[in-house]
This record gives sequence, structure tokens and C-alpha cells, in this order.
Amino acid sequence: MSNEKRPYKGGHGKSGHAGNGKPGNGKFSQGSGQGKFNQGSGQGEGGAKRKRRRRSGSGSGVNEQNRQQNQRSQNQRSQGRPQKWDDNSRGDKKRYEPRGENRAESRTGRRFDGLTSVERAARRAKTEHDDTKRGGGGTSQRNKSGHERNRRSMSAREFSAAAPSARSRTADTARATVFDVLRSVAESDAYANLVLPKAIRSHRLDHRDAGFATELTYGTLRYQGTYDAILRHCVDRPLEKVGTTTLIVLRMGVHQLLNMRVPAHAALNQSVSLAREKIGAGPASFINAVLRRVSERTPEEWYELIIENAKDDTERMALLASHPGWIVRSMRQALVAHGRPASEIEQLLEADNLAPVVNLVALPGLGSLDEAREQGAVDGELVEGSALYASGDLARLESVREGTVRAQDAGSQLVARALAAAPLDGTDTAWLDLCAGPGGKAALLGALGIQRGASLVANEAAPHRAQLVESSMRPLPEDSYTVLTGDGRQIRETLRKNASDLPGSIEPGQLFDRVMVDVPCSGLGALRRRPEARWRKSPRDIAELLPLQRQLLDAAIEATRPGGVIAYVTCSPHAAETQNIVAEVLESGAVSLLDSAAALREVARHTEGANGEPVSVLAGEKDPGHTPEIKVKKGAPVVKASENPTTAQLWPHVHGTDAMFLALLRKN
Repeated sequence: MSNEKRPYKGGHGKSGHAGNGKPGNGKFSQGSGQGKFNQGSGQGEGGAKRKRRRRSGSGSGVNEQNRQQNQRSQNQRSQGRPQKWDDNSRGDKKRYEPRGENRAESRTGRRFDGLTSVERAARRAKTEHDDTKRGGGGTSQRNKSGHERNRRSMSAREFSAAAPSARSRTADTARATVFDVLRSVAESDAYANLVLPKAIRSHRLDHRDAGFATELTYGTLRYQGTYDAILRHCVDRPLEKVGTTTLIVLRMGVHQLLNMRVPAHAALNQSVSLAREKIGAGPASFINAVLRRVSERTPEEWYELIIENAKDDTERMALLASHPGWIVRSMRQALVAHGRPASEIEQLLEADNLAPVVNLVALPGLGSLDEAREQGAVDGELVEGSALYASGDLARLESVREGTVRAQDAGSQLVARALAAAPLDGTDTAWLDLCAGPGGKAALLGALGIQRGASLVANEAAPHRAQLVESSMRPLPEDSYTVLTGDGRQIRETLRKNASDLPGSIEPGQLFDRVMVDVPCSGLGALRRRPEARWRKSPRDIAELLPLQRQLLDAAIEATRPGGVIAYVTCSPHAAETQNIVAEVLESGAVSLLDSAAALREVARHTEGANGEPVSVLAGEKDPGHTPEIKVKKGAPVVKASENPTTAQLWPHVHGTDAMFLALLRKN
């Protein structure tokens, strides 16, 4: 047998083995000696002893003769033998070398270089990254320990275009701001339109970064449903098991890849950097892998993929327009309930996903829009005394800081002005806002009331919202209004307890001439302004609100004098919160419905008609009016209805406002 194999070191003198210097009787022995691989005479010797003798170069002539004979045999065997793959090259190069005379020298130069393992690692760390990757292709990217980064399979390895030392480990300020806002929205039920302006100011973003942060925040929230459907095709687990913060970064990354003018490499690198800073290295690697898969398809390809298995048209629209399915169904029903065709549903959903332009209102007799116009604001198309502002942070305007100019949706302005302008017989000095928070309509009503000699009582149930009302009313003269805190359903009791705080023109126990009751609602009409609401609401929430809405309307009617006017207002077009509530209260016979649409047309901006006469911008196709079916319960007093009883519904896709509902009612 060839002695190419090294002797077994740990034998114990058994037959056929060389032991620790003990006699053996090995059958592989030659001559008269005992012990494995020995030739000639002599006792077997241990492997350790033989190794020391070889290293020192000493030994008997027999041993030297044995080594020479072994070398000659080895050289003879190597002739004509195939070459062997050198598996000690660490994959840097595919080289072969013959087995023969140069093997020991080659091994010595490669393995026994006189360095310790620590010294070899240090040498590798200092080596320039100019060798090829394992598996071929490109240059190797190694960390300081000499290990290649992102190792997966030999044929599917990817690296960032930047060297490890050049990759960012921190997020840019704009994206970090967006992450903080979205985290507050997800974990604290905050509203982005309240949190984002404060975050922009605290991070001191310039105009360009503030615009980027605004688009990324609202875009991520609006298209959350669509992005989640896409991510389900790229993540190997249910999204419910992905951490909240990780999911936030993923959604931000998808929005940048599919709906913003951000290069793919920038969206990927910045998303990973954001994850490293805010979450950790592990989630950052996961986010990098998922977003790479998202970047492999165009938006159109993704949309086609996520709707190919949609069960019906409602689910298809829900995925494409990023609305929950129940909201799609409710909005379609609402269109029909308010006299518009159901075919407008896609336009309505699309309008919900458009960023609204900031509407400004100057409090009549107190504020001016001149400063805003100097900063680029243009006059509003629907309401006199309003403007559209797209020049950045409102806090930069002195008039806004003073409170005489306010941000307020045009729809909200219209319903407040319609109540103030509704025809009324008798006294007109005592006005009430039953659910005043956060104070926008109350401030506008108060300013209009001052011009008419009327005082306003603004009531709010929640103390913190009552403070917002107080702040909104501050520009008005102190003796023209009062802010109360109390349950609107118990308004008579609240007025009695606070009789000494009422404005001088309002007597204790006096009933009101005009009453605004903007009831708490689902907020489905403001989804473009508060996109996160669509993911928080459910049909159950609406069912729970209906009794409260009816009770508040009943309390408003009770606090109104006979002949007085009540404005029932919601920021929702949902039929249950609007037409159904009005129908129920009309059945009682306590109130009659006025021409609410005519009141809105009257206070809206007018243009010159074909014959030179003024024409309301809410006329024609934009007419918000609808005549509901009115039923009166048996035994209820017979009431003469108004000439043209209508409710009014504004729409984002028709009027460019929130979906505000108005029903003007006269107390019988």
C-alpha cells in the first residue's frame, strides 16, 4: 500500500497500527522491523517522535532512504495523472496545478506563510477590493474581516453601487420627519394635518424639503391600501406580522418608487438608511430586499397584477383607488341618495386622492387677504373673501398668526355663511354653535354676527377642543362671544349654569335665533384632507354615531325659538348620517325644511351671465340641491312646507371642497 497517507497518530499498539513507541505486529511492515510503515529493523516509534525527527533533519539512514524512495514513487505516480482542482485558492481564481515535486513548495507558500490567523485577517482587511467575487462577475465587496457582503447564492449576488464606507447610515432630514409623523399617526392615532406642520417647523425644513415631506406623508397615507396589496406579493409573511415601523418605511419606499419622481437607487438607498437609523440593521436588510422586488415592475404592471383576482368591480376600485371596500359601496349609495349618478363613483374616489389646495378666509370686518395675495395667493373660485394658498407654511403670514386670516375649507365657509344669510322673521341677536370645536365655523359666524349686531355662544363638549375654540375666537371683541364647555345634548342646563358668562345681549333662558349643529360624524367627506381616517373607520363607527347625531339635533331644535333657523351640518355624505337623520326629524313635524341649496347659491361667488345678470357659480351642473321625500307621522301638526324644500351636498369631484352636507330647518 502506498505510504502517501499520513500515519495514524493515536493508535495503541494494536495489530496493524503504529502505537506510541510500542511494538506492533503490523501486517504492512516490510523486513523484520515491527510497527507500521517501518522498513528494516527497529522498534515502532510514536507519530510525535517521528515528526520531531523529520523537522530536525536527524534520523537514521534508513529513514532518509525511506523518504527518498517515497519521493521517487510519488513522482512516478504523478506522471500521466490528471490535474487536481486547487481548493485552497479561496475562490479568487480558477487555477489548477499538478501534483508532484512542486506540491510541497506550493502548499508551503500558500498555507504556512509564517503568519498567525489574526495577522492574516489584518492583512486581508488592508488589501484593496480589486479581486473578483466568488462565483465570478464584478469586484469583491469585503468587510474589515475579509468576508464578502450580502452573500447568498453564487449566481444571484447583489451589492450597492456605493462602497461600504460610502453608504449612508443616517436618513436625510425630510424622510426622517415623514417617518416620525407616520409613526405618530399609526401608534398614537394622531392626524397628519395637525402633526406634520409642527414637525416641519421643528426640523427646520426649507421650502423644497417641506414640499417633499408633505407629498411623501400624504401620498403614503392615501395609497396605503394599494401599497399593502403590492407588498403582499413581495413579502414572505402576512403583513400583520411585519413590525409597524418596518411597514411604515416599506410604504414610504413604495410611494417613492411608484408615485414620485425619485430615482430607484435613491429610493432604495434612502429607505435602507432610514431603517438603519430608526429601526436597526436587520429590518434594513429586509426592507432592501423587499423594495428591490417592488422596483422590478412598473406601476401599471403592479396595478394589473393586484386586480387580476378581484372578485367584483367594488374590490377592483377599492384596490386601485386605495379605499376600503365598504367606503366604496357607501359612497356609491351616497351619490344616488343626493341625486347624483352612481357612475361618478370613480371620479369621487380619484378626487379623494388629490392633494387639496389650502383655502384661506379673512374674518369679515377683521382680516384682509392682501398679505396672502402678495405671497402668491389667488382669490377663491367659490366664496367671496376667500383665497387659495400654495406657497408653503401659513405661519409665515402675520395675518394668520394674528388669527384674522384662517385656513378653512371652502365648503365649511359656505355652510356657515348660508346659516347667517337664511331668511328669518323676528329678532336676530342670539346665535349658537352647539358643537363648536375646533372653532373655524364659530369664528366665521362670530365675525358675521358682529356685523349684524348678534352675539355668539360657542359650546364644545371636550375641554381640549374648547381651548381650540377659545383660540379661534380671540380676534373677536371679548363682549361679542362666550365659549362654554358642556355636553351639547344638555345645552339648556349648561346655559343655566353659565348664565353670568353669557354676552350682554343674551338673557338667561333665552332661546336662540340661529343655531349651528355641526355634529360629530364619520368624516368620510374629508378623506382627501385626512387620508388616515379611511383606514381607521368602520361601518360600526357610523352606527354608533347615529343616536348621538339625532340627540344633538333634537337639543338644537329645543334651544331654538319658534321661527328660528337650525343648520344641520356633517362632513360626510353617508346617507345614514345625512338624509336619513333629516327625514326622521321632519317626520316629527317639529321643523320644516328650507331651500338649503338656494341659500348656498346665494352666498357663493357670482359671475356675469349671458344677459349680464349675476349667476351663482353653484348653479347648473354644480347645483348641490336635492329634494328628499318628506313624510309626516300620523297625528303630527300639519305644517306648510317651504316653497322648494331641499338639502345641499357639496362634493370633492364637483365643487373641489370637502363633502359637506347642509340642511336648513325652521322651527315650527
